Amino acid sequence: MVNEGDCLAIFHSVHRVMKAEKILNGQKLDILLIPVPRQLSADCGMAIRYPCDIHTKVQQALAENRLPVAETWLMRSGKYQSLA
Repeated sequence: MVNEGDCLAIFHSVHRVMKAEKILNGQKLDILLIPVPRQLSADCGMAIRYPCDIHTKVQQALAENRLPVAETWLMRSGKYQSLA
């Protein structure tokens, strides 16, 4: 579900991830709402997956709307790396 070079944005609540999805879709960014991978959280939360080449655009759009990301991860060599 998460491919090499993809980023994941995880939020503190489902409400925030849904708001982020609306904002990013409104900007026509290539994003997908997915369950948070179990390697990152035991909770049944949701995350936004996107190609890391648009990471700056995603972060700017969310910052402009005052929507903080709790955690950001990059899939590299089959493992998640924190982008904190």
